[in-house]
Amino acid sequence: MDYKGGQHPCESEDALIAAIDGDRNAAMALVWSPASPNMVLPEELRGAAAAVLHSRRELAALDHADARDKIRWFSLLAGGLVVYLFYRAWSMAPVDAMSARIEFSIRALVTSVSMGLALLLWLVFGFIPWYQARKRVKELDRWTAGDVEAAVPVLRFETWLEMQKAPATRFLLVLIALVGVTQLMPGNSIPAAGLLKDPAHRDWWRLLTSPLMHGNLIHFMMNAAALVYLGRRIEVIAGWPHVLMVFLFSAWIGGECSLRFVGLPSVGASGGLMGWLGFLMIFESLHGRLVPVKARRRLLAGIILTGLIGLVGFRFIDNAAHLGGLVAGLLYALIVFPKSASAARPLPTWSDWIAGSLAAVVLIFATMIAMWKILGAFG
Repeated sequence: MDYKGGQHPCESEDALIAAIDGDRNAAMALVWSPASPNMVLPEELRGAAAAVLHSRRELAALDHADARDKIRWFSLLAGGLVVYLFYRAWSMAPVDAMSARIEFSIRALVTSVSMGLALLLWLVFGFIPWYQARKRVKELDRWTAGDVEAAVPVLRFETWLEMQKAPATRFLLVLIALVGVTQLMPGNSIPAAGLLKDPAHRDWWRLLTSPLMHGNLIHFMMNAAALVYLGRRIEVIAGWPHVLMVFLFSAWIGGECSLRFVGLPSVGASGGLMGWLGFLMIFESLHGRLVPVKARRRLLAGIILTGLIGLVGFRFIDNAAHLGGLVAGLLYALIVFPKSASAARPLPTWSDWIAGSLAAVVLIFATMIAMWKILGAFG
C-alpha cells in the first residue's frame, strides 16, 4: 500500500521483498503477507531487513548526490554575488586609500540585504539539505538488521501520521493560498494589509490579516511546507480545534511582539507556525506515551533551526514575532492540557468544538478583509 491508500499486489512473498528492495523513492507505506494478520511497515516484514537496508541506502545515496549538486550551485551563485557586491561597493567607495576602500567594501558587503538573503537561501536550500542527506548516509552505513528493528516505533508513528487526513490544516492552507494569489496582482500589498508599525496605521485588523500574507513566493513555500507538517501533527494527535486556535492565538501574540520590538512592516504565518512548534513541544512532553521520544526530538531541531535562520537573516526576518508565537504556543499547551500517562489521544470537548469553529470564522473574516484591502489598493 502506498501513502495514498493505493494497493499493489505481488504474486509471492519473494516478489514482495524484491519490490521492497527496489523501492528507491520510499513510496511503499505498508505491506502484507500471509504470515501477518495486519499490514505492517516494510521494516517489520520477516526476512525483509536486508532488502529494506539496501533500498534505504540507495535512496539516501541518491538524495545525497542531489543535495551535493544543489549546494555546489548555490555556493557558486552566492560566490558570484559576493564578487559582484564587493566590486560595486569598491567602485562606489567615497575614499581613495586602499585600506579605506577595502574596509568600506567589506562593510557594505556585510550589511547588504541582498547578501543576507543569499546566505539565507544557501543555508535553507543548500547546506541544510546536504548536511541532512550526508548524516543519513553515514547513519545507514552503520545500520544492521537490529537497527532497522529499533527504528520501527518512530517509523510506525511517522507513517501513521502521514496517512491521516487533516481537513483543518488544509482549510488554513487554502485561506493563506487565497490571500497569496491576491498578492500576485501588480503593486505592493504589504501597505494595504500587512502589519505596519507607523502609529497612524496600527489598525487592529492588521494583526489578523498579516499572518495570512507573505513577502514573496519562497517565503510562502517555506511556510506552506511547515504548515502542512506541523498542522497535520497537531490535528491528528490533539484535535482539529487546536490547529486553528493555537495558530490564531500565537499569530496574534507574535504580531503584538512585532509591533513593540520591530520597526519595519511585517507579514507571514511564522508567528502562528512557531506557536504550533511550541504547542507540540509541551503537548507531546505531557503525553509522553503518545509520541516516540525520537520523533519529539525533531521538533527541538526545528526550533533550533528556526533560531539559526533568524540569526542569519535578522535584517529581514521578524524574530520578535517568532519568539512571541513560540511562547504563546508553549503557554497554550501548558494551560489547556493536563499531563497524561495514557497513550490515547485526548478527545475534543464541546468547548473545543465551539472555540475551534469561532476561530475558523475569524480566519475566514481575516481572509476576506485581507483580499478586500489588497484588491482595493490595486484597484
